[in-house]
Amino acid sequence: MIAPRTLAVLALPGVLLVSEGAGAIDAREAVAAFVARLGNPEVRDLTIEQSFTIYEPDGRHRQSSGEHRIFMKPPRRQRLEQTVDGQREIRITAGDRAWIRRPDGVTQEAPVSPRERASAAALMTGPRGPDELLAEWRALGIRTDVVSEARLRGRTVTVIGAAAGDRASPAVWLDPDVGVVRMINRESLQGMSALVDVTFSEHRRTPEALAFPWRQEIFVDGKLVALITVRAVAVNTDLPDALFDPDALRRGR
Repeated sequence: MIAPRTLAVLALPGVLLVSEGAGAIDAREAVAAFVARLGNPEVRDLTIEQSFTIYEPDGRHRQSSGEHRIFMKPPRRQRLEQTVDGQREIRITAGDRAWIRRPDGVTQEAPVSPRERASAAALMTGPRGPDELLAEWRALGIRTDVVSEARLRGRTVTVIGAAAGDRASPAVWLDPDVGVVRMINRESLQGMSALVDVTFSEHRRTPEALAFPWRQEIFVDGKLVALITVRAVAVNTDLPDALFDPDALRRGR
């Protein structure tokens, strides 16, 4: 069973914003090729509204549902407002620190795992070079020296981190046109090691030419545990810094 708080850590939008550098072989070549198609869009901030459903361990029956509002500012600030069954929780992450305001109004500092830090940095950044992005994937345990190809939804994608046919090793699946379409990794969930497989699909272009996934599915050890659907995305709305201020969070803002 996956808890809503765990879902909040896993539910990161699959968007890559990187800038091109020099040199290219293997994994780096695939990232650089994607960058060439992406260009260099300016993203000062990002707002995402999502609905999500959490499933029972059998992967078929719904356990609960709720909503997310996610505010992000590159490179490493995020505010996640989560409502489940009428209960609202807010989590602010700034660099290596995080704070949670619980439904009862109590605000406390929370740990930020290396995996959470690396995921947020890898999936929502300002302009970055391929080398920096690959380094962050290596921090997730992904072997960037292992590269293969696979077919996903009728398209050929580059698999960084796993050999052909390997679906158990940590890996990033990179579509040459829309970016990350799948991430596989080992997670510690409720004290146990689990294989977490997140897919990103139904990409739509924003006015800034970002290919944003409108659908995410999260599988744990092969079973569907959560479905996330995006309702709206807004880019460059000049979010106020107070949204990411832990002192303001303690005051109930």
